[in-house]
Amino acid sequence: MDDYTRKFDFSKEQDVEIHRILLAVYQALEEKGYNPINQIVGYILSEDPTYITNHNQARTLIRKIDRDELLQILVRKYLGQ
Repeated sequence: MDDYTRKFDFSKEQDVEIHRILLAVYQALEEKGYNPINQIVGYILSEDPTYITNHNQARTLIRKIDRDELLQILVRKYLGQ
């Protein structure tokens, strides 16, 4: 058993790409009349892609994002880091 804490380190390029994808998914959900925040949260919690519309390839885009990476970025942004 390891006795150390593992560190995650995501590059700025990954942050920018994830931001771009989330915006595209948000806009696609909004265009289809969904509440984008609720749908994205449903996807994050369940990893069920049916929470995301196929409109503008949003479902394909969201599946390019690793859920752990997304959560790490969201927590960091929420805490202002």
